[in-house]
Amino acid sequence: MGTYRYSAEFRTDAVALARSSDLPLAQAARDLGVNHETLRQWVKAAERAEQPEAVAQDAKDAEIARLRR
Repeated sequence: MGTYRYSAEFRTDAVALARSSDLPLAQAARDLGVNHETLRQWVKAAERAEQPEAVAQDAKDAEIARLRR
């Protein structure tokens, strides 16, 4: 897989900050020095990862895409 500009620890901390802060997501992203869409994607991925059925569905979708290729 590709290289990432931000470490997994930074992403986890950024998501935790965005969730716990009363600031709008765009402001939290600015404070962290990341694009607001990037932070939104991280938060969305964290929410998906917390739902076991979503993780299973994502794995199934990835397997289907792999088999189609």
